[in-house]
Amino acid sequence: MKTESPSGHNRYSVTGRLLLGGRLAAGALVVEGDRIVEARQGAVGELPTPRFDADIVSPGLVDLQCNGAFGLEVGADAAALRALASRLPATGVTTFLPTVVSTTATHYRAVAAALAGAVAPAVSTDLGAGARLPGLHLEGPLLSPARVGAHDPRAIAAADAALDEMLDELLAADALRLVTLAPERPGALDRIRRLVAAGVAVALGHTDATFEEAEAGIDAGATLVTHLFNAMSGLHHRAPGAVGAALTDDRVAVSLIADGVHVHAAALKLALRAKGTDRIVLVTDAVAAAGAPAGSYQLGGLPIVSDGECARAPDGTLAGSTLTLDRAVRAMVRLSGARIEDALAMASTVPAARVGLTDRGTLAIGQRADLVLWSANLEVDTTIVGGEIAFRV
Repeated sequence: MKTESPSGHNRYSVTGRLLLGGRLAAGALVVEGDRIVEARQGAVGELPTPRFDADIVSPGLVDLQCNGAFGLEVGADAAALRALASRLPATGVTTFLPTVVSTTATHYRAVAAALAGAVAPAVSTDLGAGARLPGLHLEGPLLSPARVGAHDPRAIAAADAALDEMLDELLAADALRLVTLAPERPGALDRIRRLVAAGVAVALGHTDATFEEAEAGIDAGATLVTHLFNAMSGLHHRAPGAVGAALTDDRVAVSLIADGVHVHAAALKLALRAKGTDRIVLVTDAVAAAGAPAGSYQLGGLPIVSDGECARAPDGTLAGSTLTLDRAVRAMVRLSGARIEDALAMASTVPAARVGLTDRGTLAIGQRADLVLWSANLEVDTTIVGGEIAFRV
């Protein structure tokens, strides 16, 4: 999609029901350059032109777990990352964390190098108004061998102290934004503390932890739980497991794959009642098959097959999803009964805050002009990244 400043203007306005303070209220935003410079409620008065009118206006969506989409996989290819970034605004996404499943230290380094190449100033004009990539999400390899999901069990089994050298390199390069690990793995608690001290968010996931082991991970500094209910020890009334800790500990937010496949509607409702709006993050966990035809794809070098509705490994294990984040918003409303404004916040405000992206995620003066203009039935009409139109129907 060709990007542009709205009608070539440096200053313009957007009107509609704005997501402000947890509710939708009629108003207008004034954008200048890449920032929001005014946020008006009620009678908006005169506004600069051009003026863009929408039914609903939200902050740009932030996907903390995206392995790929549109036939593209996150990997050691800077051009593929840029191409993925250019396509995601069609789904309302203005920021995403390229996510790498369990692999070797060598491949993690290669993906980090590709990310650096994708966002380097020399190629910033190529990235244009595509979704921003503030860092990687390493989903592994410090995961439980009992909860591998569609990850390569060899990479999980091989993860040991040698991984620390690679983590040090990626921390020094400022390449990491989020790491998912199992708190019961040897050395995991020390790694959580080290990552958090370096400014990297830590999520618990792919874990067979007891309730007590999960709580120890939270005590060490973990503030997220990756794809709640999936690939983790479940809730039992005498052994609450990782799910029990996630649902009852207010220090952590939980991410959910709200596609109606990974999580039953009743479980979505349970999570909403237990965690509330401000502790739920909608993610896609999308793989290359998302937004692409049914067929054969790869995830971390392993084969997966999509039927157009979900992606699975050859043994039938769910392997990421074919979800897009705008669909996740609509599904959360439909399946859990969440209010529209709450589902929108779960896909924008909450994820941005949970990984320290303080310059986006809210419609406030001084924030990045990352915006989604929605129709009345929650379809993406226009996506603006840094003040520039990145997608328009």
